[in-house]
Amino acid sequence: MDLGLQGRRAAVAAASGGLGLASARALAAEGATVAICGRDRRRIDEAAAEVGPGTIPLVVDVASAAGGAAFVAAASEALGGLDVLVTNAGGPPAGNFADTAVEAYQAALELNLLSVVGMVKAAAPAMQAQGWGRIVAITSLAVRQPMPNLILSNTARSGATSFLKTAARELAGSGVTVNSVQPGLHATDRVKQLYGDDASFGEIGDPADFGGIVTFLCSEQAKFVTGLQLHVDGGAYQALQ
Repeated sequence: MDLGLQGRRAAVAAASGGLGLASARALAAEGATVAICGRDRRRIDEAAAEVGPGTIPLVVDVASAAGGAAFVAAASEALGGLDVLVTNAGGPPAGNFADTAVEAYQAALELNLLSVVGMVKAAAPAMQAQGWGRIVAITSLAVRQPMPNLILSNTARSGATSFLKTAARELAGSGVTVNSVQPGLHATDRVKQLYGDDASFGEIGDPADFGGIVTFLCSEQAKFVTGLQLHVDGGAYQALQ
């Protein structure tokens, strides 16, 4: 299937590894020209080489609204505009209610909520003006089913989900779609950091498959799909809604 992404200009945040990198690779495989960002020059250059020729590596920290907006601005300048935005960021520190200080919440909100707001606010107006745009946010299954010992992520990403749902409704009909993809456990460094090599949680997802799902939501065929909150978790989430 031709996804209609040949020649499209895509920006993928926090793509030096994990699900961001997998999404960038999948978009590039469909013919998109991709700009990616990370905090470390060596790692983002290596990731760009892995994504393929023409990939633009940018050193930007998207841990705040200002950082998110700066990435969109840099990617738009480098690409000559923007058709696709994949928002993403690392996760805040693990912790539970009892041992997480109130002061820790501000940084988590900046990282996993306000950075998304900054990126979407920076990207959407130009997409609306050109009548075509795809925004896909990588969030977490935790917004449907809060995960133990991840209270900061559970809180901040839930706020981002509400923002994205609201933005999707307001942008509907402009040619710009806004969707979120909520991963369960995938074979990434973040999962290894949180859980080590413990396999007791069973089978985990392949980041390459996840990247393919993100890419479909960026496609021409997905033009009538907006406001979606898609959990990609191998059946871990068991509620009816």
